[in-house]
Amino acid sequence: MMKNHNKSLLALALTSLLCLTACGDGEDGKDGAPGEPGIPGEPGQPGAPAGSGTSTILSAGDVSFEIVPADNTLAGGEAFALKFKASATNSSGEQVPLTGLDQVALYSITAMSNDSGSGAPLQWVNNATAQELGSSMYCTLDGTYSSRGQTGDACLLVEDPAEPGTYTGTWEHDGVAPIMNANDNLSAPHRLFLRAYNLKDASGTAVADKVLSTPLDYIPASGELVEATGKDTVTDAACIACHGEVEGRIAKINAHHNYQSTEKCVTCHNPALVPDEAQKAEGWVFDFGPMVHRLHAGHHIAGFLSGEAKEYFGEIGFPAELNNCASCHNNGDSWNANIYREACVGCHINVNFETGVGHSDFNLAQTDDSQCQSCHGSGALSPMQAHKVGKRAEYAELLTVEFTSSTAAASTTAGNKLVTITANVSFNGQPLTDAAQLAVLNKDATLMGNVDAKGEVTRWGSRPGLASGSAANGVLTLTADVPETQAMGTIYVGTEANFCVDNSGKIAACAEGMPFDAGNPIGATSSVKFYNLDGGDAVTARFAIAERMSASEAKCNACHGTLDYIKGTRHGTYTFDQCMDCHNNSYYGSYHGTSEYNTGNLDADGNPIFAEVPELLYANRDLMTVAHRFHSGNWGEAAIFRDASGELHGYPGVETECSACHKDETPLFAADGGLTSAKRAIKISATEYISPVAESCRTCHAHSDAAALAHFKSNGAFVAGDAATDANLPVESCATCHAEGKTYGVDKVHAGGAH
Repeated sequence: MMKNHNKSLLALALTSLLCLTACGDGEDGKDGAPGEPGIPGEPGQPGAPAGSGTSTILSAGDVSFEIVPADNTLAGGEAFALKFKASATNSSGEQVPLTGLDQVALYSITAMSNDSGSGAPLQWVNNATAQELGSSMYCTLDGTYSSRGQTGDACLLVEDPAEPGTYTGTWEHDGVAPIMNANDNLSAPHRLFLRAYNLKDASGTAVADKVLSTPLDYIPASGELVEATGKDTVTDAACIACHGEVEGRIAKINAHHNYQSTEKCVTCHNPALVPDEAQKAEGWVFDFGPMVHRLHAGHHIAGFLSGEAKEYFGEIGFPAELNNCASCHNNGDSWNANIYREACVGCHINVNFETGVGHSDFNLAQTDDSQCQSCHGSGALSPMQAHKVGKRAEYAELLTVEFTSSTAAASTTAGNKLVTITANVSFNGQPLTDAAQLAVLNKDATLMGNVDAKGEVTRWGSRPGLASGSAANGVLTLTADVPETQAMGTIYVGTEANFCVDNSGKIAACAEGMPFDAGNPIGATSSVKFYNLDGGDAVTARFAIAERMSASEAKCNACHGTLDYIKGTRHGTYTFDQCMDCHNNSYYGSYHGTSEYNTGNLDADGNPIFAEVPELLYANRDLMTVAHRFHSGNWGEAAIFRDASGELHGYPGVETECSACHKDETPLFAADGGLTSAKRAIKISATEYISPVAESCRTCHAHSDAAALAHFKSNGAFVAGDAATDANLPVESCATCHAEGKTYGVDKVHAGGAH
């Protein structure tokens, strides 16, 4: 059809030319006889059905790759052969072949046994690095590459015209393909993944994130897929617990942008990547396990670091117990069995194995790792026992307080009533026989206050300590002489007691050198209870009602291990209904009223200098307010902070990812436009109240300026400086635009993403 059409156009042009010539010769200009029909052209190749493939992608995580070991030769000394399929989602939401790839890179590593006497007994070996040929190999359309200022040979990448989205690669150059390592062990577990380059979205914008395949773990000799390589004791899920998640990957790993998988990091970060002497002197280490140890120990070991290593590691504060190896090692126990020096000095940086300084009281020198197992292979010096892994949860049962009743009676103090509380208490695993036993506690405080009909709480100004009561046969009796206005209706009763544990694993008076001392005590095991002193049904505080709490203790614990650790030094609390005693919306004032930023300057002792953010003040302890402020760096001198440019430091996740703390199934907004918690006001002085949604937003750095404040007020919010004098505030109109599902809903604008 196309050839006939072209011939017709040519005939028309010739006819026109003849007509012009005839007119010029004085002919009558009549049309000539019709010409003979042209010869039909050859039929063209049928095109692919519409929508059967795509050359653009939605995002980096939208691309899938299929690599079948039987179709490939990617290891050993034979001829290199690559075949894979690529697919992505098209505009109709269907997974279709991804066409038009022009460059990929291949990464190949092997889990090799190590019998050298130094290092882990099983190590990742990068097959390109082992031959000093880089860390990966490229495949391109012309068999050459240019990347990061370097050029060289690449495998020849060809897309199958008969099967779009299917690609093959061959090595057309002299010498061996970079990932083909003749010294490889083809019976050992191998890991292969690839990266695709130069991809764009439908608008033609280049996709910034790296497009990476899921690692393929297999045995080249048999083609068998393997589920466990023996090396992956830390899964991505462990990292995601703090760093957040985007499209199945670890969200916030600043280095190298989005190689966000422990399974991929080891491709480069393995024993072959060694710092030079200057880097080593500063404190750098690059092998993955030891490097991660040093990264997360950064704040604790900053004094032993220098130069860029101190700048890079020194400000990192680990949000959970640093010695709890299981915080990260969540996939097998080889971390407890495979012991080698470099893994230990990741944290124990002050140990010098060459001289022995710092290695036990005897300063034992170790020239290799062959003797590590003799001391640390089992028993009290094994990693699990030496680091007290799991002991916090175990020792928490050494002190249990189960409240059983609360009654009110007449008091000898005018205008007061005597509230009597009983509890079943066990101490060091035995029923408490004398309240004096509790005198050794690091803190023996109780939590008591009122609960109104809406479930809001007001703490009592004074309450008895556990050691102030009397005990017999495991029953502790406490009394509180309180005003009659407090000794009525529903009250809550709980503890914020904590204690130290000695080397025998028992509660004891706190002293230095204990496994759990005054700087790291353990909270008592106790639940908050609610009692109606008037004899009716007790009201449960909203903090103890799951449906009214949009934040999740489980999500807090996913990063912090336990709230008892992160708040345990001062409190000994595990749950939101313990935190509510101070962090409620009726207890005004703040211990951290100002916000500060890191100026970038140091004082005479080398400590960073912080300065106040002008006019940014807070006057409440509401749980939402302080949690948002702290994690947003809108605080004071702390592990999480802002610098002079407003950049956030110290927070391990994506700051806009609300789901890091908030429940997926519980919306922030209720049907009436207010908060799901039904909180309607926050008290900021003896007579002033502000709106809770506006304060929730204002506590995050991005919404704390004057423009945001004006926006809040225009939407019906009462704010500091223009507060209400009545706690019954109207619902703000924020939900009109920002409720879940709306165009500018928090679920959309705060969805998080890779950073």
